[in-house]
Amino acid sequence: MASISLPPDHRGQGARFIDATFRTKALPPPASTTFADQTTIITGSNTGLGLRCAEIMLDLHLSHLVMAVRSVAKGEKAAVVLRKAHPDAKIEVWELDMLKYDSVRSFAKRCEALPRLDIALLNAGYWEMDSWKIEPSTGHETTVQVNYLSTALLAFLLLPTLKKSSRASRPSRLSIVSSGLALASQFTNRDAVPLIPSFDQLGPFTIMAGSERYATTKTMECMFVYKLSQLVNADEVIVNAVDPGFTKGTALHRDAKGVVIKVVSAIANTAARSPTQGAWCYIDGIAVKGKDSHGSFVMNWQISCFHSMMYTPEGKQTTERLWEETLAGVRNIAGSLRS
Repeated sequence: MASISLPPDHRGQGARFIDATFRTKALPPPASTTFADQTTIITGSNTGLGLRCAEIMLDLHLSHLVMAVRSVAKGEKAAVVLRKAHPDAKIEVWELDMLKYDSVRSFAKRCEALPRLDIALLNAGYWEMDSWKIEPSTGHETTVQVNYLSTALLAFLLLPTLKKSSRASRPSRLSIVSSGLALASQFTNRDAVPLIPSFDQLGPFTIMAGSERYATTKTMECMFVYKLSQLVNADEVIVNAVDPGFTKGTALHRDAKGVVIKVVSAIANTAARSPTQGAWCYIDGIAVKGKDSHGSFVMNWQISCFHSMMYTPEGKQTTERLWEETLAGVRNIAGSLRS
């Protein structure tokens, strides 16, 4: 059953965290899982969960891996190890800076020359832990820029290449990495008109404000996946969002300082999933779950409901407003590319 058809979960995030962390059994991919003769893009794959997922996919005979990373030097450092372990696979490192639209467009254009593209796993993400930052090239706050705006643009731009590679027996895959926090955001500016520019009206920064902003972008990702799936035939490309759960060893909190990083590390070391288990969630979303996950949110190895707001008349209006503004932004960016 699709996410939008499931009843909303009105429990608090604490209850969901306990379920995910202590009551959910981690499931490895079925023994029959293979990525032979497939090409996969993983954004943010030089470290953390993106890298671990790449390793597992290569172990499962992935033929061609494109590591989409902000720093080619760091990506190549990780790729050296992968190439040594998997000499028969083609492993490339391509530059992709999710803060900059020009970089997203250049990357997507380069992808058009790939012989095929079976899977795009949009894993790159950002969680502000220090202070609000505005990306000068776009004028948008960096968390929204990376997690939503550039992710949505990249998804749109990759769709034609994914569709072209689809096979009758195996649709291509587009998975956006979300978070269980997508169900917990307050989304206090949900009624703003226009909506997207309202995220750049910043008050004083606090750790809680940064966390709420991250959670809100993850709710926005689920809204985007739901709406995008209505334009895409699941026989061609299966579109979903996937949550790896609270996982140790990621680079998500790379900018955290002092007591914050100590607290996060302490919790992670005692309760979090391993990078392997988190990557298994990715594999579940891109290879195990089928057309039933199209337009849905996959969490804890099953299709989950969306944020409860998305089932209300007000939340449906927010979803539509976000979608229309996103489409307008993509058209504007694509137009400037053609000109």
